[in-house]
Amino acid sequence: MQTNLSPEFKDTAQGREAEAILRKCVHCGFCAATCPTYQILGDELDGPRGRIYLIKQMLEGEAPTRKTQLHLDRCLTCRNCETTCPSGVEYGHLVDIGRAIMEEKVERGAGDKAIRWTLKEGLPSGLFGPAMKLGQSVRSLLPGSLKNKVPPRQDAGRWPTRQHSRKVMLLAGCVQPSMAPNINSATARVLDAAGIQAVVAPQAGCCGAVKFHLNDQEGGKAQMRANIDAWWPDVESGSIEALVMNASGCGVTVKEYGHLLRHDPAYADKARRISSLTRDLSELLPQIVPALRGKVRPTAGLLAFHPPCTLQHGQQLRGGVETYLAQLGFDVRVALNESHLCCGSAGTYSVLHPEIAQELRDRKLGHLSGLQPQAIISANMGCITHLQSGTATPVRHWVEVLDAALPPS
Repeated sequence: MQTNLSPEFKDTAQGREAEAILRKCVHCGFCAATCPTYQILGDELDGPRGRIYLIKQMLEGEAPTRKTQLHLDRCLTCRNCETTCPSGVEYGHLVDIGRAIMEEKVERGAGDKAIRWTLKEGLPSGLFGPAMKLGQSVRSLLPGSLKNKVPPRQDAGRWPTRQHSRKVMLLAGCVQPSMAPNINSATARVLDAAGIQAVVAPQAGCCGAVKFHLNDQEGGKAQMRANIDAWWPDVESGSIEALVMNASGCGVTVKEYGHLLRHDPAYADKARRISSLTRDLSELLPQIVPALRGKVRPTAGLLAFHPPCTLQHGQQLRGGVETYLAQLGFDVRVALNESHLCCGSAGTYSVLHPEIAQELRDRKLGHLSGLQPQAIISANMGCITHLQSGTATPVRHWVEVLDAALPPS
């Protein structure tokens, strides 16, 4: 794609990165076939190619409008288009640039500002936990739209105490410990059964994705730096072999710390090191499965696996969960139709664009329910909560199912 950047962006790091991405696009339109919003709305500007043109226009000096803002906001950032693109266009990085420019140039309405501020400041804060407990205590009284965002209270279960020579660091996360605390402890128990000790750095908080993707990119980077500081003593000493993420949304973000902080002289090298050490929990399955053979007693019944976009498109990890769980005796299947499509959760998207999010959720659940599963499993807290809001079938993290099939230790 030929570009002619305006002087405002021509000699900036932001402009150079955007131009390099734009020049890879050959207008083929393959991306439209796998874009969830284009399939639902049928508007070229609500597909990757149209949004690329909108961003190109801004970079070439055309003033963005509220309409530009709407089309960029409606992108789920699922990055399905990156998987589809034959030219390797890094759309996710380009839309981050476009949104940052748009945020500076287009004023948001008071209501939009208020809800975005509440989300970006509230979800990663220490107030989220007490607020979730309060919501759970009155859950039966909440209206349906709010009740869907408040899962029933869950027991975290036991955290293993055995010491192992192999040690990994977990990110507790910002919302997961309050919404589904069993996911982290189940992860620790499964790793313990495989001879790996899981530890958590208490100083580490939100991965930075919430603020970054709500266009408070500097706020998100500040959280990334704080996490690097929290992890660095263990990384530098070599006491941990990996940073393990059991929420694929956090995982894809931490794996991009090296890219996002590459211009920060104080953190660029550390960020690259952190990214290189980061693994999704499913990436440990080749090591875990041999250690668990003979110990696992899978429950009967089919499990329908929903691979989150942050896993299959953001991290380009496909097939691992279902393949390795099958080796342990589980009957795990992925829906043949549209397994590549987003479920509509997409971080805070289901709050900001509920109609599109619910349509995508119901479309996804239609395919998954066709498998007649005993349970639906996934790998990201947002997907789990969003899907559960539309079905009576239990929706769980795959590691919880594996943990439940292990004998108590």
